[in-house]
Amino acid sequence: MANGMYEIISKKRDGLELSRDEIAFVISGYVRGDIPDYQAAAWLMAVYIRGLSDRELADLTEIMLASGDRIPLDGVAGRKIDKHSTGGVGDKVSFVVAPLVAACGVRVPMLSGRGLGHTGGTLDKLESIPGMNVFLTGEKFRQVLSATGMVICGQTDNIVPADKKLYALRDATATVSSIPLIASSIMSKKLALGSDGIVLDVKTGSGAFMREEADSIRLCRTMVAIGEKTGRPTLGIISSMDQPLGRAVGNSLEIIESIEALKGRGPSDLMDVTFALGWCMLRAAGQEMPYGQAVTRFQEAISSGRALEVFRRFIAAQGGDQRVCDDDSLFPASPLREELRAPQAGWIAAIDSFAVGMAAIDTGAGRRRKEDAVAHGAGFVFHANVGDWVKKDQLLLTIHSDRPELLSSVRERLLAAVRLRSEPVARPRMVLHLADREGVRPWPF
Repeated sequence: MANGMYEIISKKRDGLELSRDEIAFVISGYVRGDIPDYQAAAWLMAVYIRGLSDRELADLTEIMLASGDRIPLDGVAGRKIDKHSTGGVGDKVSFVVAPLVAACGVRVPMLSGRGLGHTGGTLDKLESIPGMNVFLTGEKFRQVLSATGMVICGQTDNIVPADKKLYALRDATATVSSIPLIASSIMSKKLALGSDGIVLDVKTGSGAFMREEADSIRLCRTMVAIGEKTGRPTLGIISSMDQPLGRAVGNSLEIIESIEALKGRGPSDLMDVTFALGWCMLRAAGQEMPYGQAVTRFQEAISSGRALEVFRRFIAAQGGDQRVCDDDSLFPASPLREELRAPQAGWIAAIDSFAVGMAAIDTGAGRRRKEDAVAHGAGFVFHANVGDWVKKDQLLLTIHSDRPELLSSVRERLLAAVRLRSEPVARPRMVLHLADREGVRPWPF
């Protein structure tokens, strides 16, 4: 077996294509424990440097998918559309777009993860709701989806175990940022869920995993091609993560903002991304309509209260206290609050998302290691954003913290993250590109 692996590593190192059997040999052998970490790491680095052909990537994705269980959704009535984000700072779109799309008759199943590093985790945010259960059996997953129109929970160990094991090794060997390895990782998990279509939100900018727009476009195009090849309608957008999305950063704070958005009080940048993804999800479900018509439907779902009612029933179905939709005092809160004010007058020219995300860790809102606990009430609420004029000493943001000993470093990070200038600044465009089976083009709306 060692000789076989040696030859496979050498072949990929030299830029040659691997057969499906060779890729299966690597993945199955590593999952079983027959292939040691050092050989798997060498193979990952060869892939990182040499890349994968379209055929190799399709084979890798299918082989990883076959390594574990799937969650079939055939017994759930209606069209089921999954949504995935590559993650960012303040990204709470799932909690707004899922009930909106469900209120329009499309079911939304999602498997999500925890936060690590500067990006927040969907499960951590949901767990700030008292009583919320984020780990469901396959049967319970289907029950919640059927009863409420949406479900969001964690991935079990039996869903694509090859990805879980390989990702830990990629994290330790500086091979995480390989586009084919990212694409196969994400899409194998998406395909394990028996949805009828997939919609992707690939972030780009200072707070994104992919900072360069060209890399984000390549990743989105690659994942759309994988989804379409399996026969599932797959669409994606490239959205900006050069500033935190919305006003809130932190677990309970983001859920509170999401509930406000479902009541019609969402900030414009959050709603721009939400409506774009919602329109893509309707398209993936076969509901073709002009973008403006979709936005009108979403706004009606908000104004009528139908979207909030979906979210309320979803919380209750997963064991959470649905009263949080009417009383945000039921959320966990941090013991320390401090206001940060503008050091001078000016236009906000930039807010460094990465710096904000790292500062959030110091409040207790995030984790540096997987085993770290999070403080569900910690984080920030911004009171001004890029493109706003602020006066000297005007309130910029409120810090919510569980760690008073780190407050001075949090203040320093945040003051350095907010850049002011004397000339007016245009508000950033949030949705940059649309990707579908026809390719990638600038966002047309």
